[in-house]
Amino acid sequence: MIALLDYGAGNVGSVLKAVRYLGFPAQPVSSPELLAGAEKIILPGQGHFGAMMKALAERRLLVTLRKKIAAGTPYLGICLGLQALYESSEEAPGIAGLGLLRGKVRRFQTLPKVPQVGWNQLQLRAHGGLFKDVAEGSFVYYCHSYYGPVIPESVAVTEYGETYAAGVEKGNVWAVQFHPEKSGEVGLRALRNFLEI
Repeated sequence: MIALLDYGAGNVGSVLKAVRYLGFPAQPVSSPELLAGAEKIILPGQGHFGAMMKALAERRLLVTLRKKIAAGTPYLGICLGLQALYESSEEAPGIAGLGLLRGKVRRFQTLPKVPQVGWNQLQLRAHGGLFKDVAEGSFVYYCHSYYGPVIPESVAVTEYGETYAAGVEKGNVWAVQFHPEKSGEVGLRALRNFLEI
């Protein structure tokens, strides 16, 4: 079973439709008991970093999520689900992320228009994994005010005033800042690449 973490917010519905459209069984999961049985996990995050981390903790999902990732269960973070992998975020001082990636999520500062809403290009640093069969310069859809820094695990980056992590891979942990379910064929390709691992 593919578990879509449902913490009371986020874009669970649209991601669920995309996964099922691709022919894979999936269901929203909001209890640690159901999460424990997941073969793959998707965190379709949206909203506020601190509110999401708090909601995951209150639903007792955080401990189980950490255990599943440590045990090798494939994880895909989307948007805020990528940002949650870092140590912390300027959006919620004092609230820890999962700490699986080094660094702090920051807010765009040098741009007149924040959030970034719309299409932007991928600069690929790896051509397997998430981005197998995805062309350099492909456009994907974003909606965010905060971004994860570029780190060694960044397999794709995007420019919007800053260069930031558009996609990361670290073992069984994959994540994208863009919304694959809203990014047409390119987004569906990235999503399928995860679902087929």
